[in-house]
Amino acid sequence: MVRPSLGSRLFDTINIMLLLAFAIFTIVPFLFVLSGSFTASEELLQRGVVLFPTKFSLDGYRYIFSTNTILWSLGVTVFITVIGTLINLIFTTLMAYPLARKEFVGRRPIMMLVLFTMLFSGGMIPTFLVVKSLGLLNSYSSLLIPGAISAFNLIILRNFFQQLPDGLEESAKIDGCNDYQILIRIVLPLSLPAMATFSLFYAVGHWNTFFNAVLYINDSTKWPIQVWLRQIVILSQGGVGDSQQMGSDFVAPPGEVIKMAVIVVSTVPILLVYPFLQKHFAKGVLLGSVKG
Repeated sequence: MVRPSLGSRLFDTINIMLLLAFAIFTIVPFLFVLSGSFTASEELLQRGVVLFPTKFSLDGYRYIFSTNTILWSLGVTVFITVIGTLINLIFTTLMAYPLARKEFVGRRPIMMLVLFTMLFSGGMIPTFLVVKSLGLLNSYSSLLIPGAISAFNLIILRNFFQQLPDGLEESAKIDGCNDYQILIRIVLPLSLPAMATFSLFYAVGHWNTFFNAVLYINDSTKWPIQVWLRQIVILSQGGVGDSQQMGSDFVAPPGEVIKMAVIVVSTVPILLVYPFLQKHFAKGVLLGSVKG
């Protein structure tokens, strides 16, 4: 067994220290927000930065859940995320698979148009006018349809489909399968890592979106939770709770506690999804890469 040299051990030590420092800088903001949401108001106002609170309090959560605003907006976000991700996967797959077929006529001009959209876009105002002319304003369709296909994800998925052996499709055709049966019964089962990876990408995008909702949706009952989080950051409280329903002796917590509580509520659900997709995500991070 060859013992590592002094330089190699020194290099490994420096790498470990740098990665630990990077991990600490990454975790501390999350820990600060999580701890602050469970910290008593007077301690947070007194200390400013609290990583390990000595006085626990649930006043922030009690306040934001005193009305149905946060729960309803959380349900809206879940709906947009689930339906939007399904739409993204269906449309991306149905476009990527034909473009990966060599016999598909016109695939090169179509790919050029797809690449063009990655470099140039219509802009915010033309996109708003298109959404308005289609009658999608103030509806969930304005958050789902305009971004149904991501050009970047489409190209990666197309490259992944191209790497599948041609013999699989030829064997399926000999057995009497048509194109749809080949896609559903053969290609998609072999593409589970790809589907899991893009599901996570699309789901996180839908979960974190707020700008499109601000542009296209005027009815506050249809706002996703990220829009309410924006309102709270701007207005400190934003009208998400009602202290009168908590009793006459209840004092509404300061805006910082409310912000942190809403951030935790809006972040934890999407974090809980990742462990279920981690196995497939680890296999699909290099989808469509060029092999030497």
